[in-house]
Amino acid sequence: MVNTVVVYHSGYGHTQRMAQAVAQGAGAQLLAIDADGNLPAGGWETLAAASTIVFGTPTYMGGPSWQFKRFADASSKAWFAQSWKDKLFAGFTNSAGVQGDKQVTLDYLYHLAMQHGGLWVGLGMLPSNTKAAQRNDVNWMGCFSGAMAQTPSDASVAEMLAGDLETARQFGERVAKTARRLA
Repeated sequence: MVNTVVVYHSGYGHTQRMAQAVAQGAGAQLLAIDADGNLPAGGWETLAAASTIVFGTPTYMGGPSWQFKRFADASSKAWFAQSWKDKLFAGFTNSAGVQGDKQVTLDYLYHLAMQHGGLWVGLGMLPSNTKAAQRNDVNWMGCFSGAMAQTPSDASVAEMLAGDLETARQFGERVAKTARRLA
């Protein structure tokens, strides 16, 4: 049985909206990391029961938020017990800059999954990189290791670009399809 959980931190709501799009595509449960870097009651048990874990965090100062890092550090108990070994993992991030060092954050998420002995699912879609490409196209960011979104620092959650959210939704579909194939 496939049980997918999207565990994420969102500082201003943009990463939460992206998490919702990934969860919609994957048919996944959402699990929010709070402003203090903690999971809600039962959160660790939810992750232990999951067959697939999708990490999500904003990119702040070239890496994941401190709240996500606190969660990652706390996952050392699962690491020591090897309780997440062979689970499927994926990840996504959002930042204000077009480049914004988002790849560093995705690399962090990938390495966290590898520390846990997991299997990684990349984005699996071609980039929109032709002269005809528009900013609202799917995978306009041209990422391969996970989903990326860019939201200007003065943009509201409602102003997130449809192309970035559609990329996240399709990414969730790919994660779910891969999980079903491996189940």
